[in-house]
This record gives sequence, structure tokens and C-alpha cells, in this order.
Amino acid sequence: MQIQKPVKVIFFGDSITRAGVNPGGYITLMQEALHGKTNPEYELIGAGIGGNKVYDLFLRFEDDVLSKKPDVVVMYVGVNDVWHKQSAQTGTDPDKFIAFYTAMIKKLQAAGIRVIVCTPAAIGERTDFSNAQDGDLNRYSNIIRELARKYSCGLVDLRKAFLDYNLKNNPENKESGILTTDRVHLNPAGNKLVADLMIRALSEK
Repeated sequence: MQIQKPVKVIFFGDSITRAGVNPGGYITLMQEALHGKTNPEYELIGAGIGGNKVYDLFLRFEDDVLSKKPDVVVMYVGVNDVWHKQSAQTGTDPDKFIAFYTAMIKKLQAAGIRVIVCTPAAIGERTDFSNAQDGDLNRYSNIIRELARKYSCGLVDLRKAFLDYNLKNNPENKESGILTTDRVHLNPAGNKLVADLMIRALSEK
């Protein structure tokens, strides 16, 4: 009987992904949920660095992703590309965002690696579109949805999922505390929602 080697999945992103490997983080929750589901076992690796934008991912792409020969890569980036426009004037223009993102998708697919892309979930949880970055987040989410369609990538639409969840569970229109601790980073409910959506995306062929 041939022993099947585990499916190696790299989660490539920013501080949200870096925190995902902590106790209670979405990657840890996924590992716990998938453990024991033999055939195939999954090896989940977090490759998140705080503050990263799509350009930062591109610069460390060879070392942190390609050299590790993963079977699947989950790309979860975009929050800082939007957020840093306002906070530090160092965000990423849409044309550059598309160029770097597309280059990574093409390299992964050329290496036979399955690609799953994620829309940026939230910078603020208000449901009436009064969060300052809602317009840009929607724009960049649409870019990622279009790239997923164009290159036949898996899609985890966190932007839509978070808004849908907040519409049901945030009647007081709070800006954080429903799925995030601080408008951006995930609380336990946010980690569980992301983990569930990621597991579903992994199981789709």
C-alpha cells in the first residue's frame, strides 16, 4: 500500500496570516479540523509577515513559497495595499496591484501549483458602508475576483462573507468586535469563519 504524502498548503500573506498560526488562529483551527481526515492529510504552513503588501509578497515569493514546493498556495493580501494609502501614503495603485498579483499567479500555475486567492475581508465592520476604506476594499476585491475568474483560481470571498455575517450579527453597526479585534485582525469568531471558508475552498477540486 502506497503511503500518500500530505498535501502541502502555504498561506501567503500579511499579519492576519502571521497570526493564523497562533493558538486559535485560522490556520491552527484548520489543522485541528483536518487532522484525522486521512486521504489526504494536509500540511499547513503559514508564511505571513506583518505590514506586507502585494509587492512585499512578490519580493519574497521565491524563498518563502516556490522553494518549498507546495501543492497549494492560498494568497491572502490586499488590506495593507488599501490601508497604507491613508495611514502612510504607501499603498498600492490598482495597476501595480494587478501586475504583481498576476505575475505570482502565473509563476505558481507554471510550476503546477494550485492557487486559491482571497479578497481582503475588512478595515472596519460597519455595515452601512461608512468605513473609510470600503470603496477601495470593494475595488480591490473586484480585482481579485476578476483575476480568479481569468486564471481559474479558487476564490475565498472573505469580503462578501464578512459583510454578510455583519449584516446578520452587527445590528448596532459597530466598527469592530464582531469578527475583528481592531477593525482588521481576526477575533475568535473571525478566525472560525475564515477557517471554515478556507477548508471548503481546499476541498473543492
